Amino acid sequence: MKRTRKSLLLALNWVLLSFGTSILIILTQPTAPVPAQEPAKSGNIETSNTSNSQKTREQQLQEVLQRSSNKPVVIPQTTPSPTGTPQPAPSPEVTEPKKPDLTAEPAPTPEEVARQQKFIAADKLYLAGQIAEAEKIYREVKEPFAKTTQPQERKPAIIDPTQLSPGGKVYWRESEAGIASKLQSRTLVPLELLVQQYPEFIPGHIRFAEVLKQYDRPQQALDILERAASLYPDQPELTKARVTALAESKKWMEASLAARQFAILNPKDPQAPEFTKLAEDNLKRYKSHIRAEIRGNAIANILTGVLGYAVTGSLFGPFSALDSTIMLLRGEESIGESVAKQAKQQLKLINDETVVAYVNEIGQKLAKVAGRNEFKYEFFVVPQEDLNAFALPGGKIFINAGAIAKTNSEAELAGLIGHELSHVVLSHGFQLVTQGNLVSNVTQYIPYGGIIGQLSTLSYSRDMERQADTLGTRLIVATGYAADGLRNLMVTLEKQQKNAPPSWLSSHPGGSERVSYLENMITNSSYNRYAYEGVERHAQIRAKVKQLLKEKKDQEEKKRRSR
Repeated sequence: MKRTRKSLLLALNWVLLSFGTSILIILTQPTAPVPAQEPAKSGNIETSNTSNSQKTREQQLQEVLQRSSNKPVVIPQTTPSPTGTPQPAPSPEVTEPKKPDLTAEPAPTPEEVARQQKFIAADKLYLAGQIAEAEKIYREVKEPFAKTTQPQERKPAIIDPTQLSPGGKVYWRESEAGIASKLQSRTLVPLELLVQQYPEFIPGHIRFAEVLKQYDRPQQALDILERAASLYPDQPELTKARVTALAESKKWMEASLAARQFAILNPKDPQAPEFTKLAEDNLKRYKSHIRAEIRGNAIANILTGVLGYAVTGSLFGPFSALDSTIMLLRGEESIGESVAKQAKQQLKLINDETVVAYVNEIGQKLAKVAGRNEFKYEFFVVPQEDLNAFALPGGKIFINAGAIAKTNSEAELAGLIGHELSHVVLSHGFQLVTQGNLVSNVTQYIPYGGIIGQLSTLSYSRDMERQADTLGTRLIVATGYAADGLRNLMVTLEKQQKNAPPSWLSSHPGGSERVSYLENMITNSSYNRYAYEGVERHAQIRAKVKQLLKEKKDQEEKKRRSR
């Protein structure tokens, strides 16, 4: 009885101490991110600097973040894939199955060589400014999409209702009469017909969305504006209506990105400064919302940590709750810096100047039009043969060397980098970590709690992957690459995933599904897939990467034999 009373008193003391400490820390916590330290480099591949000493609080936090996110943060136990699905890495005690040698691929056929030469010729013409001649060759060597229909020619945008055809004017007048008489059907039916038959009429989309919101159908209003903006992305009033609708739906991050992209892609538009301000305002709203959510969860985190201490006697729970709350309050950059530091210590990064500069050049080009200038973007190459990549909050992106070795052009690699970059600028990782923080602290004391925590965030993944595919494609289009770069990468990935689970069992869209909706987006948005591919330069870097992977493999084999 005395021991029980003593234990309860001890737990109560810990509650009071933790509560007071956490409140003090939260109120006084600075927001500056913790800079990451670069590991020592040696040769073309950085050496690992992992020690077996006692875990620091940063390492404990990293484990909590890994449990609270769908995509693994660091890869000691699992390896992330570009589809977002963690794949188990082989145990060091088990004999690893022999991987196929990337340097022993079959020689290309004469047809493949001829096709590559045509791409190289088209790329040279494109870079020389002879766009029409280059596009002609691209069209010769690229097959049409099999799963989409040919799009209708996009008509010039119409702003003035008097420029509508007689039929369009009738729909517009009927909708105006419906609004005046406050009759739902008389308003919605003619507006729906108007936007279907006259998509070039910009005020029709805006009015339709406004009426849908009045009748409590905000998601349908967003869909209308999304489709219209994809057809006419250079129309400021349409983009402004979309930004407003997103903000009203509390999608401040998406609103900020939509506004910033318009300002970046249309710098000569008189309203560009206004869109830049809209972007900043919505970004501030998003950050304020996230900080309020974290502060609200802080007390619950501490209490669950104390519960863990009372049940298990382990201090990991309370310290993890405090550390993770502090880290989250510092923001995305701090999380990315902290976890990237751990990743760079545990991974043997390639530091060949030519390869790293190539990947960094592509990444920085995409980052300039991505709309999140507050991040410090860094791109790292990991000496792994799989076609994989993963992104950390705040702009730290890791690309497997196998992604360079298995892609066929610079446009395909840009598609992969653009996809991962989109996860960063859309704050997907930070959102998952924020939402999963409380869940991870609760479930760490429950058997199989990690699985329960992952299931709780599963519903976000499919939307996030689709958003990253969509924005990634827009990024490569905005930087002058062929619009089907990411789509072609997905075709390659689909061929490699012979034993992938059915799409309905996965937290992400299946390969064929992704190819299909990317084709539809490219077609419906009239994105140019007959632009720069970058085949010749990519082939040179690809050969260098394969040589680096072969040298690494030879070194590992030599070490294994010497044991």
